[in-house]
Amino acid sequence: MRSTTRFVALGFAGVLLAACHHKDKDAPLAFVPADTPYVVANLDVLDDDTRKALLAQTNAQLPSQLVQLKSAADDMAEKDPDTARLLKAVIAELDGKTIEQFAQNAGLNIKGRSAFYGLGLSPVVRFELTDPKAFDAFVGRLESAYGKPFDTATVGSQSYRKHVSTETGTQVVIAVVGKQAVAALLPTDAPEATLRLALGLDRPSKNLQDDGRLEKLAKAKDYQPWAIGQLDLVRLLPLAAGGKDPMFNALRKARAAAESAKTGEPVANQLQIAPSCEAEASRIAARVPSVSFGYTKLDEKHQNLRWDVALADDITKAFSGLKVELPGLGAAGTAPFDVSLALPVAQMRVFWSAQADAVAAKPFTCQSLTDLNEGFVKIGTLSQQAAVPPVGDLLGLRVALDSFEAGNVEGIPKFSGRVLIGTSNPTALLAMSQMVASGLAQLKLTTDGKPVALPPEVTAPLGEPVWAAMGPKALALAIGAGEDSKLGEMLNAPTGDAGRFGRLQLSGDMYVAWVKAMAQRADHVAQLTTSADHDDPAAAASAKAAAERSKAQFESMQAQAARIKSVAAEVHMDSDGLVITNQNELK
Repeated sequence: MRSTTRFVALGFAGVLLAACHHKDKDAPLAFVPADTPYVVANLDVLDDDTRKALLAQTNAQLPSQLVQLKSAADDMAEKDPDTARLLKAVIAELDGKTIEQFAQNAGLNIKGRSAFYGLGLSPVVRFELTDPKAFDAFVGRLESAYGKPFDTATVGSQSYRKHVSTETGTQVVIAVVGKQAVAALLPTDAPEATLRLALGLDRPSKNLQDDGRLEKLAKAKDYQPWAIGQLDLVRLLPLAAGGKDPMFNALRKARAAAESAKTGEPVANQLQIAPSCEAEASRIAARVPSVSFGYTKLDEKHQNLRWDVALADDITKAFSGLKVELPGLGAAGTAPFDVSLALPVAQMRVFWSAQADAVAAKPFTCQSLTDLNEGFVKIGTLSQQAAVPPVGDLLGLRVALDSFEAGNVEGIPKFSGRVLIGTSNPTALLAMSQMVASGLAQLKLTTDGKPVALPPEVTAPLGEPVWAAMGPKALALAIGAGEDSKLGEMLNAPTGDAGRFGRLQLSGDMYVAWVKAMAQRADHVAQLTTSADHDDPAAAASAKAAAERSKAQFESMQAQAARIKSVAAEVHMDSDGLVITNQNELK
């Protein structure tokens, strides 16, 4: 028995040692403080087949994306020439190359791990390299294009580049440390200890890799390990409001100095922070403790993302069990564009009234937060006003479009579909509509869902026949030939299940039609602008260039839209907070 116990113990110890062995002490996450207020990192790398598929997809999209980047660089050339040159240098590195070729030239490891995180509020990014010398040369090329080479410095035996901005009181620090590149934005007067921690020459007392926070998130939220992010507002907001973070203080001081130069207001006066600020920031963070996200599926055809907004218990309890009786909210949409949005005014009014009362009973005293007091007074007033029918009876909205055409650029687009307004009192909503639109005075509807044609004088602006129908919990319109036959189904569609607040379904063809319509209108506006400036050669040339950039951007957008098969999204409240999911399927 004793030998068996010893064997089990040795086996268990072996498992632990194996697990420890798999943790790379030089992984990017090993340099991230466990108490970082924000982080985005990968816990693992994609498998080769998925990576190849995604790279092929990215390479196909790259030319159109570069067109947009070039347009952005041209737009900022006059106002911010330095940044425009830097952006153009990045474009030059990518132009005519695949992502793999660009990565090789820049020494980047596309199979590596990376982390973007906060050292306090100072942002730091760390990623793995295949060729440190190639990365160093890449940064040198960007410096030359920027026109302002960084200074070089050392800390201990580690060399690094730095660029100091006197306007903001900050410095950009870039270094190659081992086989990793590190870039950080730090206060100009950051002590050596902070610099060493940012570069990774010293390690945090507790790191995020050992802490396992992201692994726990992934398990709880079904995030895949390829990209996980978290914004910890419980840590971040008090740092920003309490005046204890060096980075935030550097930015405040620089802003105060600029304001003092304009108005004469002493810098010291502007930098004063009330003792209540930190506690009141924590009070806000307690309501929304954190936001996180991660991919739930990622392959050559699917890009599914989930966002989680953690909320206080009283918020989740108020809405996680709420079933909104909005027809259509309980099932995925079937039309090319189909969106259902819950708006339970009665319940929301009670909730927001309570929040307004809580702030009125204990108003914010921190100067940077006092605007919230007035904001919640307005919320309280609106909550009272929302009690009046028909607003107080609203449950939500559903819009389902079966077709969409841009039509004449000077007129409204042509479309067919249905619009449903959920309400606990559809008869009252109909009566209000009849008071507003005299042409509806003779309209008679019952809650049996049978469609009734609206008079021509009401529907003339749309150029399409329109029908109305009413159900026990909704009033609906159908626009376009044949749409009346779908009203009954729409009014009887499943209502929302517990905690459901929104659904979206969008086909790729509908998305392309929207982008095409926007492009046509943008082109029409550009033609009018160019024509209006014909007496001013400089203005005409500028308008022409802007029109050409706009056209190139929309062509790029259309090319990207053409690859989309469908887009879907869903919003619900569970016991932990608000969950937003997005599913993109590609052709």
